[in-house]
Amino acid sequence: MDSVRIIVCYMSNILTHLSPYLPMGAHQKAGQIDYGEIETVKTLIEFENVTKEYKIGEVPIKALNGVDFSINEGEFVVVLGASGAGKSTILNILGGMDTATSGKVTVGGKDITGFNEKELTGYRAEKVGFVFQFYNLIPNLNAVENVEFAAEVCKNHLDANEILTKVGLKNRMKNFPSQLSGGEQQRVAIARAVAKNPLLLLCDEPTGALDYVTGKSVLKLLQDLNTETKKCIVLVTHNSAIAPMADKVITVKSGKIESVTVNEHKQSVEGIEW
Repeated sequence: MDSVRIIVCYMSNILTHLSPYLPMGAHQKAGQIDYGEIETVKTLIEFENVTKEYKIGEVPIKALNGVDFSINEGEFVVVLGASGAGKSTILNILGGMDTATSGKVTVGGKDITGFNEKELTGYRAEKVGFVFQFYNLIPNLNAVENVEFAAEVCKNHLDANEILTKVGLKNRMKNFPSQLSGGEQQRVAIARAVAKNPLLLLCDEPTGALDYVTGKSVLKLLQDLNTETKKCIVLVTHNSAIAPMADKVITVKSGKIESVTVNEHKQSVEGIEW
């Protein structure tokens, strides 16, 4: 019996050391732990040596100068920088509203820098949801009509009533923009972007025209939407205080990426003060 125990212990020890190299299932039979499949993080957005040059008369101005960064699926990303740093240029190129002078921008595995105008129009309509600082709602359409108007151009759009309910406007759907507060108008704008069911949501200073309390509630809504829908959100801001709410912070300075920081323990907006 002692010899049998020795052999069993010996074989068990061998299996423990060889388990990383065995086919799936082989070591589980020997009593090893099944850790399941390891999730792989997929890159959704990649900027590679991107430049953007404008000309004022004969003077060339480089808004972006060799920009490199990547964003993963489902990430909430804050692009941070002072006015004129180049952050809005990044957002415009990513949203297909502007084109890079050189370099490569890949979104969902496709190089959008090679898109023609028709392809860019389709990309903006189907793949990108925009939230602007000043809402850009159509004044003679009510809340639900504003959302439906944008959603109807998309093949896989979501129900406008459901999205407005989700953003807390169930009882304000028939109100026109002039009958809504600033915070409510921004919620309609967010609902309009989300209802398209886009690949990513781009937000350009979404709280810039709002007071502190209202701005904070809008940021909380965006953070909750990111958690619930797993949609990638890219938010441009000059306000460094909100950086802790992001999964990743990309800091832009003078047309270049100054730093890329990953928040291992991101904070809820409710715990952030500025």
